[in-house]
Amino acid sequence: MHDTMICMNEDIPLARREAIATRLAQGQPVVATVLATEYDVSEDAIRRDLRALAAQGRCRRVYGGALPIAPGSAPMAARLDEGRAQKAALARAAVRLIEPGELLFLDSGSTNLALVELLPEDRDLTVATNSIDIAAAVLRRSDLQLIVIGGAVDYMVGGCVDASAVQAVAQFDFDRCFLGACALSPKAGVGATSMADAAFKRAVLAASRNSVALATADKFAARAPYRVAPIKAIGHVVVEYEVADAQCANLSRAGTSVVKAERPERE
Repeated sequence: MHDTMICMNEDIPLARREAIATRLAQGQPVVATVLATEYDVSEDAIRRDLRALAAQGRCRRVYGGALPIAPGSAPMAARLDEGRAQKAALARAAVRLIEPGELLFLDSGSTNLALVELLPEDRDLTVATNSIDIAAAVLRRSDLQLIVIGGAVDYMVGGCVDASAVQAVAQFDFDRCFLGACALSPKAGVGATSMADAAFKRAVLAASRNSVALATADKFAARAPYRVAPIKAIGHVVVEYEVADAQCANLSRAGTSVVKAERPERE
Protein backbone atom coordinates (compact mmCIF):
# COMPACT_ATOMS: atom_id res chain seq x y z
CA MET A 1 0.00 0.00 0.00
CA HIS A 2 2.84 2.36 0.91
CA ASP A 3 4.55 1.72 -2.45
CA THR A 4 1.30 2.44 -4.28
CA MET A 5 0.97 5.79 -2.51
CA ILE A 6 4.54 6.73 -3.47
CA CYS A 7 3.84 5.98 -7.15
CA MET A 8 0.66 8.07 -7.06
CA ASN A 9 2.53 11.01 -5.51
CA GLU A 10 5.22 10.79 -8.17
CA ASP A 11 2.62 10.75 -10.92
CA ILE A 12 0.88 13.96 -9.78
CA PRO A 13 3.66 16.41 -10.81
CA LEU A 14 4.07 14.62 -14.14
CA ALA A 15 0.34 14.85 -14.85
CA ARG A 16 0.35 18.55 -13.92
CA ARG A 17 3.37 19.17 -16.10
CA GLU A 18 1.73 17.49 -19.09
CA ALA A 19 -1.43 19.53 -18.57
CA ILE A 20 0.64 22.72 -18.61
CA ALA A 21 2.47 21.49 -21.71
CA THR A 22 -0.86 20.92 -23.46
CA ARG A 23 -1.87 24.54 -22.89
CA LEU A 24 1.45 25.77 -24.23
CA ALA A 25 1.13 23.52 -27.29
CA GLN A 26 -2.25 25.15 -27.94
CA GLY A 27 -0.53 28.55 -28.04
CA GLN A 28 -1.52 29.72 -24.55
CA PRO A 29 1.03 31.56 -22.38
CA VAL A 30 1.06 30.55 -18.72
CA VAL A 31 1.64 32.52 -15.51
CA ALA A 32 3.29 30.82 -12.53
CA THR A 33 1.15 32.50 -9.84
CA VAL A 34 -2.08 31.58 -11.62
CA LEU A 35 -1.00 27.97 -12.09
CA ALA A 36 0.08 27.73 -8.45
CA THR A 37 -3.39 28.80 -7.32
CA GLU A 38 -5.14 26.54 -9.81
CA TYR A 39 -3.19 23.43 -8.81
CA ASP A 40 -2.90 24.39 -5.12
CA VAL A 41 0.88 24.06 -5.08
CA SER A 42 3.76 26.45 -4.45
CA GLU A 43 5.13 28.74 -7.13
CA ASP A 44 8.44 26.93 -6.72
CA ALA A 45 6.73 23.70 -7.82
CA ILE A 46 5.34 25.43 -10.91
CA ARG A 47 8.72 26.98 -11.69
CA ARG A 48 10.25 23.51 -11.55
CA ASP A 49 7.62 22.32 -14.02
CA LEU A 50 8.37 25.20 -16.38
CA ARG A 51 12.12 24.66 -16.13
CA ALA A 52 11.65 21.01 -17.03
CA LEU A 53 9.41 21.87 -19.99
CA ALA A 54 11.86 24.51 -21.21
CA ALA A 55 14.71 21.98 -21.00
CA GLN A 56 12.64 19.70 -23.25
CA GLY A 57 12.13 22.55 -25.73
CA ARG A 58 8.38 22.69 -25.06
CA CYS A 59 8.20 26.32 -23.89
CA ARG A 60 10.22 29.49 -23.53
CA ARG A 61 10.75 30.75 -19.99
CA VAL A 62 9.95 34.40 -19.31
CA TYR A 63 9.72 36.37 -16.08
CA GLY A 64 6.72 35.09 -14.15
CA GLY A 65 5.81 32.22 -16.44
CA ALA A 66 6.38 30.76 -19.90
CA LEU A 67 5.45 31.30 -23.55
CA PRO A 68 4.66 28.76 -26.28
CA ILE A 69 7.40 27.88 -28.71
CA ALA A 70 6.90 29.83 -31.93
CA PRO A 71 6.69 27.70 -35.12
CA GLY A 72 10.10 28.89 -36.31
CA SER A 73 11.86 28.54 -32.98
CA ALA A 74 11.61 24.85 -32.13
CA PRO A 75 14.85 23.34 -30.83
CA MET A 76 17.43 22.25 -33.41
CA ALA A 77 16.95 18.58 -32.49
CA ALA A 78 13.23 18.81 -33.26
CA ARG A 79 13.86 20.31 -36.72
CA LEU A 80 16.31 17.76 -38.09
CA ASP A 81 13.71 15.56 -39.79
CA GLU A 82 11.47 18.36 -41.07
CA GLY A 83 11.41 19.13 -44.81
CA ARG A 84 14.49 17.09 -45.69
CA ALA A 85 13.85 17.22 -49.45
CA GLN A 86 13.38 20.99 -49.44
CA LYS A 87 16.53 21.55 -47.37
CA ALA A 88 18.54 19.25 -49.63
CA ALA A 89 17.38 21.23 -52.68
CA LEU A 90 18.50 24.47 -51.05
CA ALA A 91 21.85 22.91 -50.18
CA ARG A 92 22.43 21.72 -53.76
CA ALA A 93 21.90 25.26 -55.01
CA ALA A 94 24.09 26.78 -52.29
CA VAL A 95 27.18 24.61 -52.78
CA ARG A 96 27.61 26.04 -56.27
CA LEU A 97 28.65 29.32 -54.66
CA ILE A 98 31.64 27.75 -52.88
CA GLU A 99 35.15 28.28 -54.27
CA PRO A 100 38.13 25.90 -53.82
CA GLY A 101 40.18 26.31 -50.65
CA GLU A 102 37.59 28.37 -48.77
CA LEU A 103 37.26 28.64 -45.03
CA LEU A 104 33.52 28.25 -44.48
CA PHE A 105 31.39 28.97 -41.46
CA LEU A 106 28.22 26.92 -41.09
CA ASP A 107 25.86 28.47 -38.57
CA SER A 108 23.80 26.17 -36.40
CA GLY A 109 20.61 25.11 -38.17
CA SER A 110 18.98 22.08 -39.73
CA THR A 111 19.09 23.60 -43.22
CA ASN A 112 22.83 24.24 -42.99
CA LEU A 113 23.30 20.68 -41.77
CA ALA A 114 22.04 19.51 -45.17
CA LEU A 115 25.04 21.26 -46.75
CA VAL A 116 27.61 19.00 -45.15
CA GLU A 117 27.11 15.85 -47.20
CA LEU A 118 26.94 17.91 -50.42
CA LEU A 119 30.18 19.85 -49.96
CA PRO A 120 32.50 18.99 -52.89
CA GLU A 121 35.23 16.48 -52.04
CA ASP A 122 37.97 18.05 -54.18
CA ARG A 123 37.83 21.67 -52.97
CA ASP A 124 40.23 21.52 -49.98
CA LEU A 125 37.59 23.05 -47.72
CA THR A 126 37.75 23.89 -44.03
CA VAL A 127 34.48 24.11 -42.11
CA ALA A 128 34.06 26.08 -38.88
CA THR A 129 30.82 25.71 -36.97
CA ASN A 130 29.20 26.38 -33.61
CA SER A 131 26.76 23.50 -34.10
CA ILE A 132 27.08 20.14 -32.36
CA ASP A 133 25.22 18.27 -35.11
CA ILE A 134 27.09 19.97 -37.97
CA ALA A 135 30.46 19.35 -36.30
CA ALA A 136 29.61 15.64 -35.91
CA ALA A 137 28.61 15.41 -39.58
CA VAL A 138 31.79 17.16 -40.77
CA LEU A 139 33.91 14.91 -38.57
CA ARG A 140 32.60 11.88 -40.46
CA ARG A 141 34.14 13.25 -43.68
CA SER A 142 37.90 12.74 -43.93
CA ASP A 143 38.20 15.22 -46.83
CA LEU A 144 37.06 18.20 -44.72
CA GLN A 145 38.98 20.09 -42.04
CA LEU A 146 36.92 20.96 -38.98
CA ILE A 147 37.07 23.89 -36.55
CA VAL A 148 34.60 23.91 -33.67
CA ILE A 149 33.57 27.25 -32.14
CA GLY A 150 33.08 26.43 -28.46
CA GLY A 151 31.28 27.80 -25.44
CA ALA A 152 28.14 26.96 -23.52
CA VAL A 153 25.70 25.02 -25.72
CA ASP A 154 22.28 26.63 -26.15
CA TYR A 155 19.71 23.82 -26.27
CA MET A 156 17.31 25.72 -28.52
CA VAL A 157 20.00 26.84 -30.98
CA GLY A 158 21.80 23.51 -30.95
CA GLY A 159 25.18 25.21 -30.66
CA CYS A 160 27.31 27.81 -28.90
CA VAL A 161 26.26 31.47 -29.07
CA ASP A 162 27.51 32.88 -25.77
CA ALA A 163 30.09 35.63 -25.22
CA SER A 164 33.03 33.24 -25.60
CA ALA A 165 31.68 32.05 -28.97
CA VAL A 166 31.30 35.67 -30.13
CA GLN A 167 34.90 36.38 -29.11
CA ALA A 168 36.08 33.25 -30.91
CA VAL A 169 34.54 34.09 -34.30
CA ALA A 170 35.99 37.62 -34.12
CA GLN A 171 39.45 36.04 -34.53
CA PHE A 172 38.59 34.56 -37.95
CA ASP A 173 38.45 35.79 -41.52
CA PHE A 174 35.86 33.50 -43.08
CA ASP A 175 35.70 33.34 -46.86
CA ARG A 176 32.00 32.54 -46.74
CA CYS A 177 29.43 32.09 -44.00
CA PHE A 178 26.14 30.25 -44.28
CA LEU A 179 23.97 32.11 -41.84
CA GLY A 180 20.96 30.56 -40.14
CA ALA A 181 17.75 32.60 -40.32
CA CYS A 182 14.80 32.18 -37.96
CA ALA A 183 12.88 34.73 -40.04
CA LEU A 184 13.66 36.53 -43.28
CA SER A 185 11.93 39.24 -45.29
CA PRO A 186 12.87 42.11 -47.63
CA LYS A 187 11.66 44.69 -45.11
CA ALA A 188 12.73 43.24 -41.74
CA GLY A 189 15.88 41.48 -42.95
CA VAL A 190 17.22 38.43 -41.11
CA GLY A 191 15.86 37.82 -37.62
CA ALA A 192 16.58 35.50 -34.69
CA THR A 193 14.38 34.33 -31.83
CA SER A 194 17.20 34.58 -29.27
CA MET A 195 19.07 37.76 -28.32
CA ALA A 196 22.31 35.81 -27.86
CA ASP A 197 21.90 34.06 -31.20
CA ALA A 198 21.28 37.38 -32.95
CA ALA A 199 24.46 38.87 -31.44
CA PHE A 200 26.43 35.78 -32.47
CA LYS A 201 25.13 35.93 -36.05
CA ARG A 202 26.11 39.61 -36.30
CA ALA A 203 29.64 38.67 -35.17
CA VAL A 204 29.79 35.94 -37.84
CA LEU A 205 28.71 38.41 -40.55
CA ALA A 206 31.37 40.88 -39.43
CA ALA A 207 34.03 38.14 -39.71
CA SER A 208 32.94 36.95 -43.19
CA ARG A 209 33.87 38.21 -46.65
CA ASN A 210 30.81 36.63 -48.25
CA SER A 211 27.49 35.59 -46.74
CA VAL A 212 24.70 33.21 -47.74
CA ALA A 213 21.33 32.50 -46.15
CA LEU A 214 19.30 29.42 -47.04
CA ALA A 215 15.62 30.20 -46.53
CA THR A 216 12.86 27.62 -46.48
CA ALA A 217 9.44 29.03 -47.41
CA ASP A 218 8.25 29.19 -43.80
CA LYS A 219 10.97 31.74 -42.94
CA PHE A 220 9.18 34.41 -44.98
CA ALA A 221 6.04 34.10 -42.85
CA ALA A 222 7.89 33.84 -39.54
CA ARG A 223 8.53 36.75 -37.20
CA ALA A 224 11.53 37.06 -34.90
CA PRO A 225 12.00 39.64 -32.14
CA TYR A 226 15.74 40.24 -32.67
CA ARG A 227 17.13 41.72 -35.84
CA VAL A 228 20.39 40.31 -37.17
CA ALA A 229 20.96 42.34 -40.34
CA PRO A 230 19.16 43.97 -43.26
CA ILE A 231 18.80 41.93 -46.43
CA LYS A 232 21.41 44.03 -48.22
CA ALA A 233 24.02 42.72 -45.75
CA ILE A 234 23.49 39.17 -47.10
CA GLY A 235 25.33 38.43 -50.33
CA HIS A 236 23.08 35.61 -51.52
CA VAL A 237 19.70 34.33 -50.37
CA VAL A 238 18.87 30.81 -51.56
CA VAL A 239 15.12 30.23 -51.77
CA GLU A 240 12.86 27.28 -52.52
CA TYR A 241 11.66 26.48 -56.03
CA GLU A 242 8.07 27.41 -55.11
CA VAL A 243 8.87 30.96 -53.97
CA ALA A 244 7.03 33.42 -56.22
CA ASP A 245 8.97 35.55 -58.68
CA ALA A 246 7.50 38.66 -57.07
CA GLN A 247 8.98 37.64 -53.71
CA CYS A 248 12.36 37.07 -55.34
CA ALA A 249 12.14 40.49 -57.00
CA ASN A 250 11.42 42.13 -53.64
CA LEU A 251 14.50 40.47 -52.16
CA SER A 252 16.63 41.63 -55.09
CA ARG A 253 15.39 45.20 -54.71
CA ALA A 254 16.30 45.01 -51.02
CA GLY A 255 19.92 44.49 -52.05
CA THR A 256 20.74 40.78 -52.20
CA SER A 257 21.34 38.25 -54.97
CA VAL A 258 18.64 35.59 -55.10
CA VAL A 259 19.39 31.98 -55.99
CA LYS A 260 16.36 29.78 -56.61
CA ALA A 261 16.73 26.07 -55.84
CA GLU A 262 15.51 23.40 -58.22
CA ARG A 263 12.34 21.45 -57.55
CA PRO A 264 13.02 19.16 -54.57
CA GLU A 265 13.22 15.43 -55.05
CA ARG A 266 10.46 13.36 -53.49
CA GLU A 267 11.19 12.25 -49.95
